[in-house]
Parts: sequence; structure tokens; C-alpha cells
Amino acid sequence: MKVAEHQDGDIHDSDGSSSSSHQSLRSTAKWAASLENLLEDPEGVKRFREFLKKEFSEENVLFWLACEDFKKMQDKKQMQEKAKEIYMTFLSNKASFQVNVEGQSRLNEKILEEPHPLMFQKLQDQIFNLMKYDSYSRFLKSDLFLKHKRTEEEEEQPPDAQTAAKRASRIYNT
Repeated sequence: MKVAEHQDGDIHDSDGSSSSSHQSLRSTAKWAASLENLLEDPEGVKRFREFLKKEFSEENVLFWLACEDFKKMQDKKQMQEKAKEIYMTFLSNKASFQVNVEGQSRLNEKILEEPHPLMFQKLQDQIFNLMKYDSYSRFLKSDLFLKHKRTEEEEEQPPDAQTAAKRASRIYNT
């Protein structure tokens, strides 16, 4: 039954008439399932960034996202520019959004001359694990996440369904 609902939602999505409440309910459930799911959803990233900003650690997700973009690049000149941007923004001593990772002191601007798609992978993995085992679990308990989840649930359930459920529970509990 769920598959049919999902397929039905997909059909509606393609013509633009899908209700946002169906999608948003799925989104918080997906976000809660894994950090990977959260980071694949633009709305999830937006909410997570809001949370990390309050915790003064937004640079972690910004670095992770920059590395994801970098890995997809093909053009060598663009890679050099992006590698330098990542280094100057997140890894150098003077970085405006410096991330705290092991091994960044061994990085220097020489490596930026010969960039390769996975050159930041170890550092990106460190940041991912930091987020996964630290800030992500706090995010799932945060008011920001819980309020968003509650809003979705209220949009998903019509008010009369809630009262019917309460009536049913009173009947069965007597």
C-alpha cells in the first residue's frame, strides 16, 4: 500500500500538483533516519545549517557541502580555483570559517596546484563523523527540528481524524 501512495505522489510531483504536506512528512522521517538523508535534501540542509549556526559550528556543513561540489568537478582550472577557495575558506590559518580537523596543518598551498577530486576526502570524512556523532543527534532533539516535525504532522492529519482517534482510544480503554 505504501508503494502505491509513493508512486501516486511521484506522479503528482511530475505535474507539480503534489501536496507539500505529504513530502514534508516524508522529509523529517528521512532526516531522522540518517545524516546522509538529511544532507541529500536541500530543505534538510537549510534546517541543519540554521541549527549549526546557533551552535557556532555552521562551518562544518559548509565545508562538507563545498567538498561534495569539488568532487563533481571535471575541469582542472575550475578544480584549482575551488580547491584554493576551500583551503582559504576552511583550512588555512586565516580561514574565515575554519574547521577543526586533524592533518590540516600538513596541508599547504602547494597541493592546490595539482588538485584531484578526493584530495579533501579524509578531512571531509572527519567533519562528517563529527557532525554525525555530535551535532546531528542534538539537531534531532532540537526545538527547531521538533517544531518542523510537529508542523508536518499537523498538516498531514486532518483535525477530525485526530478527534476520531481520541474517541476510539476512549472506547477501547473503557
